[in-house]
Amino acid sequence: MSKSLTSRDIIALGFMTFALFVGAGNIIFPPMVGIQSGEHVWIAALGFLVTAVGLPVITVIALARVGGGIDMLSSPIGKAAGLVLATVCYLAVGPLFATPRTATVSFEVGIAPLTGDGWLPLMIYSVIYFALVIGISLYPGKLLDTVGHFLAPLKIVALVVLGVAALLWPAGGITTATEAYQKAAFSTGFVNGYLTMDTLGALVFGIVIVNAARSRGIENEALLTRYTMLAGLIAGLGLTLVYLSLFKLGSGSGGLVDQNANGAAILHAYVQQTFGGMGSFFLAALIFVACMVTAVGLTCACAEFFAQYLPLSYRTLVFILGLFSMLVSNLGLSHLIQFSIPVLTAIYPPCIVLVVLSFTLKWWNSRSRIVAPTMLVSLLFGIIDAIKTTKFSDILPAWSQHLPLAEQGLSWLPPVVVMLVIVAVYDRVAGRQAIVAQQ
Repeated sequence: MSKSLTSRDIIALGFMTFALFVGAGNIIFPPMVGIQSGEHVWIAALGFLVTAVGLPVITVIALARVGGGIDMLSSPIGKAAGLVLATVCYLAVGPLFATPRTATVSFEVGIAPLTGDGWLPLMIYSVIYFALVIGISLYPGKLLDTVGHFLAPLKIVALVVLGVAALLWPAGGITTATEAYQKAAFSTGFVNGYLTMDTLGALVFGIVIVNAARSRGIENEALLTRYTMLAGLIAGLGLTLVYLSLFKLGSGSGGLVDQNANGAAILHAYVQQTFGGMGSFFLAALIFVACMVTAVGLTCACAEFFAQYLPLSYRTLVFILGLFSMLVSNLGLSHLIQFSIPVLTAIYPPCIVLVVLSFTLKWWNSRSRIVAPTMLVSLLFGIIDAIKTTKFSDILPAWSQHLPLAEQGLSWLPPVVVMLVIVAVYDRVAGRQAIVAQQ
């Protein structure tokens, strides 16, 4: 008789998935969109939700259908290319950028206002922070208990308190939208949601979610797929509710801070007014738990992935990844963001293409014929967009500045659609010729 998860475990798996996604950036960014979009806040929110919730949930479902790993999802482009893509993706959202950033963000939001933004407080904090991350990550089989039954509920309770407060006690009226949101509220929100990079996080977390279900003795592939999909949907619902409440919080904070203030300043101003002297402590605790859960998920996922290809054990890799992330975190948040934006801008488009096309594989005579060239085009134009974010943008030809959707940060999309049409037609013609040849 095959094992199955109890309703309590399914909910815990969903909470764990939700908690893995919601890092500090997810909490800080929506208030900025809320205050800047003004009277167009809900149109901007709709665009934001498409890319910040829809794409990550679709990615989790896509991974569930293939067993939970990006290496399996990328099989249509070949083993070598798939391994390169997976390695770059894991490094980018793991020890190079995202994991260290969880420490620097939680430090700057919760600790720096109390200790000052110096190198010594950051170093001491990062040592303590990553000691906890390593300690929890060493026991991935207990992740459903430590995260799903303990840390995730703490995070959810804190977010519920913040969300309910935003609904019941708005800080002020809605301000006039900025020029970008007046011109194109939906597409601006759409691109801002895309820049949260949660789809890359979903590619990394997929194997963690599947393995958490396996830790309960679930081996049946159909059940694993079903439970992972349910977890993704629960997480998507949670993300939607969080984002909507934070949009509301931001849109009503125009009287507290300047419209160009960052998300941390908006949240600080709001919780100080609403919760008084306990506001800073509450916000620090919320950001700390949010970042800790995300860091644990990233560390577990990266260690499990690299353990397949390196002559090192999972536990050894947890220590290596944790210590390396600690060192990188001491560069500070500004430098981390500066380094990460070009890399993430380049690799995000091919990852989106891979996820979307994974649902169409049965339509084609040759999967590689469709997926590989389409991803290649998305990568090339993603690299162009990445160079635009650096000081080397002057080396690009003039035509690259006038590509369709370039101002929206989606210049890769039209070429991808064109390439997809071309290879789809070629695939159909080649398939018919193969049938004729056989006859």
